[in-house]
Amino acid sequence: MTLATVILAAGKGTRMKSALPKVLHPIAGKPMVSHVVDAARALAPQSITVVYGHGGEHVREALSAQSLNWALQAEQLGTGHAVAQAMPFVSEDVVLILYGDVPLIRPDTLREFVARANADTIALMTLNMDNPTGYGRIIRDADGQVQRIVEQKDANDAELAVDEINTGILACPRAFLAEVLPKLKSNNAQGEYYLTDVIGMAVQAGLTIDTMQPAHGWEVDGVNDRVQLARLERIYQRVQAEALMRAGVTVLDPTRLDVRGTLQCGTDIVLDINTVLIGEVTLGDRVSIGPNCVIRNARIAADTVIEANSVIDGAVIGASCHVGPFARLRPGTQLADHARIGNFVETKNARLGEGAKANHLSYLGDAEIGAHSNIGAGTITCNYDGVNKSKTVIGDNAFIGSNSALVAPVNIGAGATVGAGSVITADVPDAHLGVGRSKQRNIAGWQRPKKKD
Repeated sequence: MTLATVILAAGKGTRMKSALPKVLHPIAGKPMVSHVVDAARALAPQSITVVYGHGGEHVREALSAQSLNWALQAEQLGTGHAVAQAMPFVSEDVVLILYGDVPLIRPDTLREFVARANADTIALMTLNMDNPTGYGRIIRDADGQVQRIVEQKDANDAELAVDEINTGILACPRAFLAEVLPKLKSNNAQGEYYLTDVIGMAVQAGLTIDTMQPAHGWEVDGVNDRVQLARLERIYQRVQAEALMRAGVTVLDPTRLDVRGTLQCGTDIVLDINTVLIGEVTLGDRVSIGPNCVIRNARIAADTVIEANSVIDGAVIGASCHVGPFARLRPGTQLADHARIGNFVETKNARLGEGAKANHLSYLGDAEIGAHSNIGAGTITCNYDGVNKSKTVIGDNAFIGSNSALVAPVNIGAGATVGAGSVITADVPDAHLGVGRSKQRNIAGWQRPKKKD
């Protein structure tokens, strides 16, 4: 059977107290609704339709890279009304209804769920809760068959005592949905067109209601305020940490790890506290990440050590390198095997050859540094003249003395040496010593300035 997915994402989210539409608030660095789209995409449906409303243009912009249908719900008149707006885009056999503020639903759960729906059967996802306050209740007959759903505000005392709730997730035959949605009425406490009324109508029409519960209650948890947002963030991160540990990664404190993207990793990796992994990150075997490090869109090869408080952003790091502490590797940085970047060194669009090292207090931008060259403390490549960027090229086995300024474009030859404190504005040939500093003068009798009374 063909499958369509409809994602309801039109709500304002008043309790978020934010100008940002609720479904765009992030979980793991990605809008909530993007997680839902990804889960739906994993099912390979023939179409995905997002129902948008409040802040809709921002929602559309955030998902502009996705192939989606867009259905406008100009007035928020309830979930039934929202689904009705999507129906012109739906021609498939079965319609799966998801919610843009329920971000942790797993594809495996949805696959099992959707498989229960067909032309004569509605799949309904429910959950038993210790405290069901606020949720619609599942009402069953004496034989345990679902008869209807009653919302909290419309329920009597007996119905309120029911602890099985409606999660809102539904897989329904399109033909039946198209038939009954125009018949929904708003004569209820909310004055809205409830999608839940479809269940009672299906029972009357003789359809089977097949219920299923998720393996984890948090899969169907929604976000209405920032407290709930933070709680789901930690659940998501705990799941990621547990998966990594099962894959052979040592996570020193699973409560202090954030994965905000996709991570490919080898074995025997160590992630210290407050590691943040963003975007697409690859870690080779036995990589060690120290505390308080941010790794973004980076590839780090085997046996490399990243020391504490370092930021690795858009860099490719070879095997057996050593970086940090307090290093910042910016986009375009490439380190060959055994290279070293030390404390308070910043690189940008810089390539360091095998065994090259810059151990202290340097800035290397738009630079190519040969194998086994040494960059002394306080060295900077002056790569920007206020308009244009220029390149510094340093050959193999060069030695750059401390506190040197290399004014690009400039070439330092293989085996060359730059004297400490030099400002180098011209090329230094291979195996030469380049010195560019003024002659020292010692002035006798010099008096330091004194404060005026």
